[in-house]
Amino acid sequence: MKALSIRQPWSWLIIHGGKDIENRSWHTKLRGRFLVHAAKGMTQKEYADACNFCHSQGLNQPPCFDELKQYWCGGIIGSAELGDSLDSSDSPWYMGQKAFLLRDPKPLPFTPLKGRLGFFDVPDELVTP
Repeated sequence: MKALSIRQPWSWLIIHGGKDIENRSWHTKLRGRFLVHAAKGMTQKEYADACNFCHSQGLNQPPCFDELKQYWCGGIIGSAELGDSLDSSDSPWYMGQKAFLLRDPKPLPFTPLKGRLGFFDVPDELVTP
């Protein structure tokens, strides 16, 4: 199955916070379910920026920085359906040049795994959504 590494707290917000857009600078032809990999790295600034955005929009807040860093970084945290690759969107989450439209997020038990750039293959026996 394919996976995409996404920095925290954005990956948590996809699975638990209603984030329906993943901003990118590139399009993809991939459609269907993929695994959401929470990247190992996360800065205090990235966390604060995400929390400030969520607060300004009245959206769900991610858990505290230390909890995310300890329990939710460096592995698979869930899956989502990639419905389309867009040039624009009315979603409050759209902030980039291009975006992936996401649907039906499903949490999975945390599975430690090293991430990679772009979509990458994960053996089915490691994680089954």
